[in-house]
Amino acid sequence: MQNKLSTVKKLKPLQLAAVIFLTVSGGPYGLEPLLVYAKDSALLLLIVSPLLWDLPTIFVVLELNSMMPVTGGYYQWVKRALGLRWAFYEGWWTWLYTFVDLAIYPVLFVEYAVFFFPEIEAYKVPVCLAIVWLSAGLNILGIVPVGRTAVFLGAAVFTPFIILFISILYKYSGHIPAPHIGFDVSGSSNIGLALYTVMWNFIGWDNTTTYAGEVEKPVRSYLISVGTAFASIFVIYFMAVYMAQIVGPNVDQLNEEGFPLLGSIVGGNWLGALLAAGGMASALGLYSAVLLSVSRIPQVMADDKFLPAKLNSKHIKFDTPYVSILSCSVVVSCLVVWTFEDLLIIDVTLYGAALFLEFIALIALRIKAPDEKRPFKIPLNIFGLCLLTLLPLAIYLFALAAAFNDSGGTMMPLLFALATLLSAEVIWQVFRLQKRNGRAGNSL
Repeated sequence: MQNKLSTVKKLKPLQLAAVIFLTVSGGPYGLEPLLVYAKDSALLLLIVSPLLWDLPTIFVVLELNSMMPVTGGYYQWVKRALGLRWAFYEGWWTWLYTFVDLAIYPVLFVEYAVFFFPEIEAYKVPVCLAIVWLSAGLNILGIVPVGRTAVFLGAAVFTPFIILFISILYKYSGHIPAPHIGFDVSGSSNIGLALYTVMWNFIGWDNTTTYAGEVEKPVRSYLISVGTAFASIFVIYFMAVYMAQIVGPNVDQLNEEGFPLLGSIVGGNWLGALLAAGGMASALGLYSAVLLSVSRIPQVMADDKFLPAKLNSKHIKFDTPYVSILSCSVVVSCLVVWTFEDLLIIDVTLYGAALFLEFIALIALRIKAPDEKRPFKIPLNIFGLCLLTLLPLAIYLFALAAAFNDSGGTMMPLLFALATLLSAEVIWQVFRLQKRNGRAGNSL
């Protein structure tokens, strides 16, 4: 067994950084609605939201992962800190939110492919299913092929925006206006959906730890790769929105046609095509990277008898959880017909709830195991960590409240998301009943 494990290749820092970039971001594609919802507040939200939402999350993920760089990541952290019940909540919520998240990316692929093939919308479902199952095959081949593909797709996402920025500089002879960073108080903006859009484009840092056992020198690799990915994501988001402000297209048209519209305005059809191809690469990369992370959670939940043991089966040649990958793909295949806005609201609401269990787990482990080795440790005491937790909690609750107050169609997806959160307790009680009837494991 030891010889078999020693021959399995592990992810290196550059590959890990590319996978993290694609798991969390995949580039600015999908950020276009921000300019509709936030109006003149778009750049301000892009600066403030990561400070309140992302940086605290990254610090928590880095400390917990340096303490426990294990397969299952956040599920294992919560299990050790808070017990099996809350670990089930964490795994269940994250598993469900990731299904919703995954369903978005094949739809985005089709939206950008319309630039080349306008008739492809009539074949949306077959194309989405092809992406789902091709990505499943890639993931079954192993983490290293996913990592290598991520490096290529990451370059395909970055390059068109670099060319777009150079083209704008050339068009305006280097005389471009300063970024407009203000707050829209006109009442025409929808700050709730704007926050949901920014938060969705910055979620997933913890997802990248579920395969830490398959990363070369995980503690060091994650420190380097997470920092590289965060800087890359922030820069490309800021530049994309800034360029949209400079070019000044109709924001509703931009929301409908995406960033290829900017390329067409600035450089002509060739640049629009390049950005459309980048959008397709982004969707493919996001799907494969997120599937990589979520497919490891059924494995550890099956170990605790929350899911069928068959989900824990490993491929005889590639040593990947192929049954879990196939099962995830079946569920996602049923979700690709949902709307982007509904998926976004459900996605962020579920993710935020699971995220705060990780913050609580960090505080609990500081109390339970204060002297345990932590190669990366947030330089705050317990009280400071509690204050740190309030930052993402504040922006999460503000977005939730703003969406509830919205007069649009946000109520139904919000209620669905809240019902999904409550379903964890219902399923847990079913497990407890099975235990009393002697049909569940002794670990419950």
